[in-house]
Parts: sequence; structure tokens; C-alpha cells
Amino acid sequence: MGTENTRISDANIITERYMDSILIEERLIDSKVADTSIGFLGDDFDMPVMTPAFSHLNKYNGRKLNGLEEYSIAAKDCNILNFCGMMENDQFKRIADTGAKTVRIVKPYADSGKVKDQMQFAKSVGAFGIGMDIDHIFGENGLDVVVGEKMAEQTFDMIRGYVELTDLPFVIKGVLSVSDAVKSAKAGAKAIIVSHHHGRLPYAIPPMMILPKIREALKGYDVKIIVDCGIGSGADVFKGLALGADACAVGRSMLPSLEKDGIDGVKNFLLSVGNELRYIMSFTGFSRVSDIDDSVLHFTGLSASGNF
Repeated sequence: MGTENTRISDANIITERYMDSILIEERLIDSKVADTSIGFLGDDFDMPVMTPAFSHLNKYNGRKLNGLEEYSIAAKDCNILNFCGMMENDQFKRIADTGAKTVRIVKPYADSGKVKDQMQFAKSVGAFGIGMDIDHIFGENGLDVVVGEKMAEQTFDMIRGYVELTDLPFVIKGVLSVSDAVKSAKAGAKAIIVSHHHGRLPYAIPPMMILPKIREALKGYDVKIIVDCGIGSGADVFKGLALGADACAVGRSMLPSLEKDGIDGVKNFLLSVGNELRYIMSFTGFSRVSDIDDSVLHFTGLSASGNF
């Protein structure tokens, strides 16, 4: 694939352009300082901002803890829901020991016994929830292989079986269609993450573009919606909430702060995102997160990089 075609098909660029094409109107009269706190899956959090499900982060700049442990502590200190991805049980135990309310996202391993073992272990050490990363099922040569681990196709019945193995909230990550959203809800998932996993699929639809259709399709289901991909500011979070998400997860936008300043860097980054969210909510007349809707959004079809 040529360089130009790669650029055009890059879902991250497409997502960035779409998000930049959404503008926000002001509604200042009768507005007041907004409250960013939320209730989510039976618990209370200070803002609808969540960490990404990162895997295999090393220690940065010779610090004692690795990046996974550092951002988990930052999530605890900011009172937000924490996520982590592929890892062995001993690493998850260290994350659980930070005290962060953490959802463990398990890969769709070909070894179903490993899936079950990691789910059961997560519960045994106090995980807030567990889930599966369905957008790592396939790779370029068929089924994906991640760090030497082969993945497996996942049927509706298989996923429902995993959901039924636990009483913890089950989160399905990598939903990018109404079809998968509804199947996830029917399987018993309590939350989904609308995501293209940093553009694994060429020309993938921007998560925020499909988000309103997913929200509409899930009316009547008790399922929370999280959106990620390209989210690095309070404005991004506001747009995601206005388009139908209950919360938004930052991703690679967090890494520079993590690498440079560890726990404090992540805390400062997360708080800046939350502060900008509060600022925009106040500027648009929404005093609570649950009040936010898309009536203040305007879709230009344009971005700084050209016609969308």
C-alpha cells in the first residue's frame, strides 16, 4: 500500500478530522458552574473520563513502578474508573494492589481456559469489572497473535458464556457497529467501549460518528457506553458525551505525561481534561453530565486539514 493510500485509509486521521469538524455553540445566560461527577456501574466518580486499557508498559526513567502501575495510582487519586489490558495475573495483582477501581480487559485467547482463569483471578483480587477486547480477534494472516498468544473467533454464545461466569460488570471493548452493540447487550454486557483500537481496521468509521446510532439502538438496555480513540481534551470528552456516550476514555494522549512525570504527570493531565470539560459544560448551559445533549453541536463537514 502506497504512502498516500496509507494516509487516506488511516482511521486515526479520519477520526481526528471528523472530531475537529464538530463545533460547539455557547449558552451563557442562566448557566452556572458545572458538576462533572457521575454515577457509573453502581459507583461514584469525579468525572466521566477513564484511562485506556494499556498493556506491557515498562518503567520510565528508572522509576520504581512501571507505567501501568503509575497511571493506575493516578486514576485512584483522581477518583476515575481505571482500565488495563493484556497481562499476566501477577501484573494485574500489582495493579489491583494500587487500590484503583479497575476493569481488566482480557484478550480473546484461543485458550479459553486462560480467559476464564484471568477473569476468576481478577475477581479474586478485587477487580471492579472484567471484559474482553474483541477487536483483537483477527490479524493480517487470519487470527491474531499477540505477544506469542493466539487469539480465537468469538461467537455470541461464547461471549454470553463468559459474561455468565461472573457477577462483576462485563465490558466489551472494540464495538464499532449497531450490530455488535446490540449483540453485546443481549449477551449481558453492562458496558461497551466504542472503539477502533487506534485504527486496526483501515477506513474504520470514527467512533463518534457511529455513536448516536449505537445510543439509539441500546435504548431499553441497561448498558453503559464508553467511547475512545483520539480523545485528549475536555472538548473531545464533551463531544463524546453530547453524541451519546456515558463516559470517554483517553488513550495515547496520556502517554507523554506518563513517560515524563509518572503519577503526577497523569494526574495533572487527567485533571486538565476534567477542568476543560467543566469549563465547556458551563459555557454551554449544562450543569450536570447527564444533561448534556447534541443540541449545541454543529457539524461543519470541515476540519483544519481540509474537506471532510
